[in-house]
Amino acid sequence: MSDSILVTREGGLARVTFNRPAVLNAMDFEMGRLWRDIAYELTSDDSVGAVILDAAGPAFCAGGDVIAMATSRATGSDVTETAHIIHDGIRTFALSATPIVAAVQGAVAGGGLGLMLTADYIVASDTAKFVSRYANIGLTPDLGVSTLLPAAIGQRRALALLLQDRGIDAATALDWGLVSEVVSAAEVADRARAVADFWLANATVAFGQAKRLVRAGADRTFAENLDDEAATIGARFETEESRTRVAAFAAASSKRPEPARNPKETR
Repeated sequence: MSDSILVTREGGLARVTFNRPAVLNAMDFEMGRLWRDIAYELTSDDSVGAVILDAAGPAFCAGGDVIAMATSRATGSDVTETAHIIHDGIRTFALSATPIVAAVQGAVAGGGLGLMLTADYIVASDTAKFVSRYANIGLTPDLGVSTLLPAAIGQRRALALLLQDRGIDAATALDWGLVSEVVSAAEVADRARAVADFWLANATVAFGQAKRLVRAGADRTFAENLDDEAATIGARFETEESRTRVAAFAAASSKRPEPARNPKETR
């Protein structure tokens, strides 16, 4: 099996690491198939409660491997087929009930934006940079960028990135809502791990279902979303974990002192 993506496990945590640092973790044809297979494997495994998505080397992901496309004699049909394969992995991860946190350092370019946005929570280094560059080489967005990017930052800002030769820094990415938080480069890995550990230490399945409801809700009618919410909360309420947590919350709430009343209110 290719080592272009590494998967390691520790209890309920799975770590997925892009591992082509020499090419800034750009995704070639083989890596794309591996990405899809890993998505199938991890999201169908009930023992996996959370995923960390990270990358080896100085960059998170430079998108698709354009050099491989140019030198492999690939046709447009080959590129389309590979895009479908990678998209299948993105869709599988994004619509699953497995929460994903991304640890992002360095550059994120082109399709790397879509791969990053597969994650539900993004911890970025204060030195991270984000750029499109599709049109610069005569190509169009793929890997979910035309959908996930405007969903995260709004259509106008997404168009500003896609239609101008500009990038944004980590502070701007945070301000725009592209990432969830920004920390120093030395803290990225630990902070992403802390987010995953929080999910695993608490109501893991409930966090996963909340993620699934939000992600799936973007493509359905309001009525369908309400039906799914009703069915999901009912199913969770029947679980032993939920009953225990609800009972503990109710007991704690009943012991809280009533707020002091304003003496004037008693007159």
